[in-house]
Amino acid sequence: MSDDLDDLIRRIDPDRWLSSRFIGDAQARADVIVLYAYDHELARAPRVASNALLGEIRLTWWREALDEIYDGHPPRRHPTVQALADVVRRRGLPKAPLETMIDARYRELDTAPMKPNEALEWARDTGGLAAELAAMILAPGAGTGPARAAGTAWSLARRAADQPRLAGTSARTLEGARQAVRSLPAAAFPAVAHAALAGRRRSAVLDRLRMIWAVARGRI
Repeated sequence: MSDDLDDLIRRIDPDRWLSSRFIGDAQARADVIVLYAYDHELARAPRVASNALLGEIRLTWWREALDEIYDGHPPRRHPTVQALADVVRRRGLPKAPLETMIDARYRELDTAPMKPNEALEWARDTGGLAAELAAMILAPGAGTGPARAAGTAWSLARRAADQPRLAGTSARTLEGARQAVRSLPAAAFPAVAHAALAGRRRSAVLDRLRMIWAVARGRI
């Protein structure tokens, strides 16, 4: 992976970039950054499209790119696709969660506000799956369910900031995630440390201190 993806995530996804700094192994850290870049590209697809049809076309492009990776074809000439192909090959990541992350973004093509149950499902299949896949890289063979719970809480808190009626669901989800991550292996904790920042107003300095404290305790 080039430094370009790391720079991108540092700029557009500071919470998860900061949590990735606690991954000691440089290759594992780079591979996790690739997952976040993939998630960013999927999130961007409906956001930059001028209408739902163009959003569908963008998401279909990513589905086809993913199919090509798993069919063994040369990856498309796109930095995130090429980096993802390398991670999939070396780490043996399963295809299903990466596909589900695409499916979840179709809901964002509908401009109607998400209902609480929709938002929870969306969060599980976006930030939740990204966290679970990151945990698979950091702690192969370990139970990754707690990581998905934490990633879900982080994603849902971000959406609740724009949709206040999701606040109650977000708070309950975060409390459940705090309990769940107690069973997460220490090696996998950087995959969920960003959830310690969920729903908080903060500064860059306080973010870093809170993240350090979360990693030290293994708690979000």
